[in-house]
Amino acid sequence: MGATVCLAVSLDPELELAAAVDPQTAGSEIEGVTIGGDHRTFADAGCHVVVDFTVADAARITIPWLALHGIHGVIGTTGFTDDDLTSFREAFGDGEAHCLIAANFSISAVLMMQFAELAAPWFETAEIIELHHDTKVDAPSGTAVTTAQRMAEASDHWAANPTRHEAYPGSRGGEGPAGIRLHAVRMRGMVAHQEVILGALGQTLTIRQDSYDRQSFMPGVVLACKHMADHPGLTVGLDSFLT
Repeated sequence: MGATVCLAVSLDPELELAAAVDPQTAGSEIEGVTIGGDHRTFADAGCHVVVDFTVADAARITIPWLALHGIHGVIGTTGFTDDDLTSFREAFGDGEAHCLIAANFSISAVLMMQFAELAAPWFETAEIIELHHDTKVDAPSGTAVTTAQRMAEASDHWAANPTRHEAYPGSRGGEGPAGIRLHAVRMRGMVAHQEVILGALGQTLTIRQDSYDRQSFMPGVVLACKHMADHPGLTVGLDSFLT
C-alpha cells in the first residue's frame, strides 16, 4: 500500500512526495526519494502531512510523534481501541496539526457504510460478509467492524440469533455489535470487498462494495492530504471530507 500511496502523491500536481519511511527497505528509492529508516526522516524533509498504512502497534508510536512535531496524519491503519482514540484526541486537541483515521479510503466503501447505516432502522436482521486477499492477517476487517458499529448505533431493534447448534464452531461468523454477525473470507484473487445483507419480513437488501485494485483507495487518500487543515483535531472516518 505504501508504494501505491507514494505513486499517487507523486502524480498529483498539487502534492509533493517529500519523504518515505520503511525500516525494512531504508536506503532504497521510491518515486525519486530515498526511503528513510525512522520518523526523523519526515521532520528533516519538512513534511506537512504523513500517510500511515501500517499496523496498530506501529501507528500507536507514529501518531503521537506526528502531533508532537506539528505534522498532519492521514491514517489508514485499523485496530485501535477506544483508549487509543481518546489519547489521539488529546494529542491533537490544541495543536496546529490534525489527524484523520479512516477504516477505508475508497469512496464506494464510505458510501456503502453510509447506506448501511441509513438502512439499519428499517430491518430486523443483518449480517456482514467481507472478502479480502489471502495475505490479510487480521479478521474481520476494520471496514466490517466500523460498518457494524454504525449500524448498531443507528438501530436497537435487532432480532436474536436463532442458531442453537453449530456443526462446525464459528460457522455463524463472529458476533459483532448488537449481535450483527461478521463473516471474513480470505481468498486468492480478492482485493477488498464487502456485502451488507439486511432482512425484514418478505424482503432483503444487499449493499455490496468492491475494490479490484489498491488504486481505488488513492482518491480518498489524496483528498485527505489536501484538506487536513480544514478538519481540526481528530477525525474518524472519511465522511466529513466528502461534504
